[in-house]
Amino acid sequence: MRKIYLDMNIYNRPFDDQSQIRIKLETTAIFAVFQMVKSGDLFLVWSFVLDYENSLNPYDDIRMEIEMSAYLASENVMASEDIRKMAKEYEHKGIKPRDALHIACALKAGAEYFLTCDDKIVKKAKMLGVNLKIINPIDFARKMEVNQYATDE
Repeated sequence: MRKIYLDMNIYNRPFDDQSQIRIKLETTAIFAVFQMVKSGDLFLVWSFVLDYENSLNPYDDIRMEIEMSAYLASENVMASEDIRKMAKEYEHKGIKPRDALHIACALKAGAEYFLTCDDKIVKKAKMLGVNLKIINPIDFARKMEVNQYATDE
């Protein structure tokens, strides 16, 4: 079973202006990912960083909707000193502090994939030297679809 961690921008994407094609495609891919989680094909990881970032959302309805997503998670990563230390290493490699915490949480949970809509993080993924596939939701959904067809044959 694949374990995934979703950056906060993934949870917020469905609430963004859907008139842009990229946003609409990412939203469609995100809904497909949530369907895979609900059907048990993927395990979702939640974290204290997601709780914190979501608490900053000024829109009550969106904040509550995202909060409900936490109930889909099969694991919740709590704050710890080793996560903080790991995150500091990624900050020294040019990753923003909160993003570094997200990556550290994903690694702590043993996630195979870290999904994000942030192109900068995706581009910096290789230089981090971590055992975590950092990928855009569209590319992830495409990859899962290809894997599904390969196993169906």
